[in-house]
Amino acid sequence: MQDSFTRPLWPALRRGLGGKCPRCGHTALFARFLKPVASCAGCGEQWADRHADDFPAYLVILLLGHLLVPLVVEANLLWSIPTAIQMVGWPLLAGALALAMIQPAKGFVLALLWAR
Repeated sequence: MQDSFTRPLWPALRRGLGGKCPRCGHTALFARFLKPVASCAGCGEQWADRHADDFPAYLVILLLGHLLVPLVVEANLLWSIPTAIQMVGWPLLAGALALAMIQPAKGFVLALLWAR
């Protein structure tokens, strides 16, 4: 097993964001949408004992807030969007973006746990 300080951080984070094993980068990190594989088929790294808990969700919420709030403010300054459309549109956009961001965020956190 490698010493934790010799594990390459940036390649591992890139691989995790892409949904690949942070150690080898050759096989998928997830068996299902957010469930990591028990062990990597390429390098044998065990992923069942690593838990990201709520940190990926916190990251997604933080990023979405910083992306959507300026977008909502700017859209309301530029256009007169009816309230009913905004009440449906912004939550749908937030939900779609959250679904798109949660798996890369979890891969990022698992890679960070592995590298450090």
